Amino acid sequence: MVYLVVGLGNPGREYENTRHNVGFNVLDLISNKYNIDINRTKFKGIYGEGRIGDEKVILLKPLTYMNLSGESVREICNFYKIPNENIIIIYDDISLEVGRMRIRKSGSAGGHNGIKNIILNLSSDVFPRIKIGVGAPRGDLIAHVLGKLTNEEMDVIDRVFNAASEAVESLIKEGVTEAMNKFNGFQG
Repeated sequence: MVYLVVGLGNPGREYENTRHNVGFNVLDLISNKYNIDINRTKFKGIYGEGRIGDEKVILLKPLTYMNLSGESVREICNFYKIPNENIIIIYDDISLEVGRMRIRKSGSAGGHNGIKNIILNLSSDVFPRIKIGVGAPRGDLIAHVLGKLTNEEMDVIDRVFNAASEAVESLIKEGVTEAMNKFNGFQG
């Protein structure tokens, strides 16, 4: 049994610490926590293999830019024969305020282009996901999600990143329902 944990974001220094890259931030935290180096390039992304508890885990950062993330996810899932229920996607959500996190078992893309592309490439919307709240835009959506997190937001969101890394462990060890019961409603 292999689990795939995908952090969504955009490659490149100009996108570091932007709202759209919170998936990459959480994946970095998981990488450090479980000593899994994300340093192999293949499947249109960079990835690393390791263990969380007794389970084999692959951590993946697609390098396709957000809107084509599904291509990377599909390639690695096809290669490792990973079923959808073992795919965990971590990404930003503008419908949640900063400091909030929500886990879902399945569902629509909710307007998120990275998730839309994953659904398209997997031909399914059934895969666990962890949504990290980045707040609603006060103006232009693209400027908001590609904007840097403020120092005040970073203080709050760091607690969410830690909770999200714990939620990944819970999803793997205890399943979606238990993880939802534990973490939905979390506020950093």
